[in-house]
Amino acid sequence: MLIYPVVLEPQPEGGFVVTFPDIPEAITQGEDAAEALLMAEDALLVMLSAYMDDRQPIPEPSPLNGRPGVALKVAAAGKVALHNAMLAAGKRKADLARMLNLAPTLVDRLLSLHHKSRIEQIETALAVLGKRLVVDVREAA
Repeated sequence: MLIYPVVLEPQPEGGFVVTFPDIPEAITQGEDAAEALLMAEDALLVMLSAYMDDRQPIPEPSPLNGRPGVALKVAAAGKVALHNAMLAAGKRKADLARMLNLAPTLVDRLLSLHHKSRIEQIETALAVLGKRLVVDVREAA
């Protein structure tokens, strides 16, 4: 499970700004801490999608060390793992499409953080790259 730590900074004019130490381009805000954390998930997904579009590796989250964090949903975490595995293997979307015998548009959807994919599809794609998806259970924050 990927849980990215956040820094919540109260603002003099009110509200909170949220930043991610591991993904510095992801910045958002909210009227209160709860709203700021809700907005943080969207900001994180937007930036992770931009990393994927630019074929940049997505960094692993640093330890929370008492900080609040934003946990990616299982499918999104699997897609991030698939993206990083493809980069590590030197594979592009077209290569993965050939390896899975799928249309390129289906691979685009499989890698899109904004498209709902079945976890089994992500597992299959990781398997052709020699990887296996492992899910972790933790205490709720």
